Amino acid sequence: MGEASRQTARGAVTIEEVAAVAGVSRSTVSRVVNGSTAVSAAALAAVQRAVAELDYVPNRAARSLASRQTLAIGLVVPEDTERFFGDPFFAAIVSGINERLLRSDYVLNLFIASDDPGRKMTNYMRGGNVDGAIIVSHHTSDTFVDRIAATMPVVYGGRPLRHREGEHYVDVDNVGGGRDATAYLIARGHRRIATITGPSTMPAGVDRLQGYRAALAAAGLDEGPIAEGGFTSEGGAAAMRSILAAGPTPDAVFAGSDLMARGALEVLTGRGLRVPDDVAVIGFDDSPVATSVTPPLTTMRQPSFEQGQTMAGVLLDVLGGRTPPRATVLPTQLVVRASA
Repeated sequence: MGEASRQTARGAVTIEEVAAVAGVSRSTVSRVVNGSTAVSAAALAAVQRAVAELDYVPNRAARSLASRQTLAIGLVVPEDTERFFGDPFFAAIVSGINERLLRSDYVLNLFIASDDPGRKMTNYMRGGNVDGAIIVSHHTSDTFVDRIAATMPVVYGGRPLRHREGEHYVDVDNVGGGRDATAYLIARGHRRIATITGPSTMPAGVDRLQGYRAALAAAGLDEGPIAEGGFTSEGGAAAMRSILAAGPTPDAVFAGSDLMARGALEVLTGRGLRVPDDVAVIGFDDSPVATSVTPPLTTMRQPSFEQGQTMAGVLLDVLGGRTPPRATVLPTQLVVRASA
């Protein structure tokens, strides 16, 4: 393991470590990182090399606050703004987090980024501007999340696909919810059950598919058509068109989110298929989408507001020196309406 890797593994790199690698004084490093020109060209080059090698990020909060506390928490959502503002799930999560923080001294900073070009956001957070982070809707490709987690307490919304010892997460029972949704369709007499899944890079997408498969296996039924819908209405519509094109038409569809179910409903009704008479549809979330479509969606309620509250509470416990559970899993609940 190289020097930079060793430094990162044990936490944030200090200005003293940069000075030692550069072979200059602490004050010289301080002048360079603060933009001063009162250093020699050789010293400037040496410090810049050391900063790059050690992946050093200046701790602005440590310079301004003797307590080293900012009383700020970062909510990181690795999605684009269209998905963030278009999915009611995120509104419920933010509301729950905010409600819990109102009873504390902490404020919430929101960071929306599907990636982090130039590491602007990552460096800001690692620079001591927040005391901890809540990370929601993460994908396996979001490597910048690992860099944030290396330097501060983190609580994940949902089970991380790469869970590391010592990290905390708050999830809903996605496997159980997927299983219960599919078992409900089976109990209603459906036998050719398709599913529209979330992304395979996200734990929720993986786990809800696992629950679907478990219910079919328990009933001795074969899997129906499976198509990925990306947790969006557009993706759900595209997945439904793909399933219908592959034929024969399923008699029921389990969609892994209400938004995907809405897209599926639009395609089914556009093809002249009656819901639920020809094809039953069940969603997942119990978001406002479920009651805004025709027919209203049967769905699995996930407690998103409560999840937000719990994530904030866990992070506050960690920051306060307490020892909350590493994993908290909240139950889902079947809500029956007219679509299935």
